[in-house]
Amino acid sequence: MTQETLPDGAALAMLARLETVIAERRLGDPGASYVAKLTARGVPKIAQKVGEEAVEAVIAAMADDRDGLIGESADLLFHLLVLLAAKGITLADVCAELARRDGVSGIAEKAARKG
Repeated sequence: MTQETLPDGAALAMLARLETVIAERRLGDPGASYVAKLTARGVPKIAQKVGEEAVEAVIAAMADDRDGLIGESADLLFHLLVLLAAKGITLADVCAELARRDGVSGIAEKAARKG
């Protein structure tokens, strides 16, 4: 199965739209919204879901299951955005951190955090 390629900027726009939908649904009816239900269960449950999806993504990668990895990565990104929202962190906050690291060696950046 071949995945469609999104036009430039569309992937980030999709994540931004998902972030907006999550924000709209967080405090809704837990009986009508998975996001509201997960939010009502608290940060520990949301974090557990992030961990589960990360493990499932790793398993798919190790099994060389491209479609499975794509699906599990989508689940992981979704649950990570729910967790970030629960902690008051935006996608823009994360992107700002990535921008701060741009052009910095990963090895140098990691070494700077050890201090």
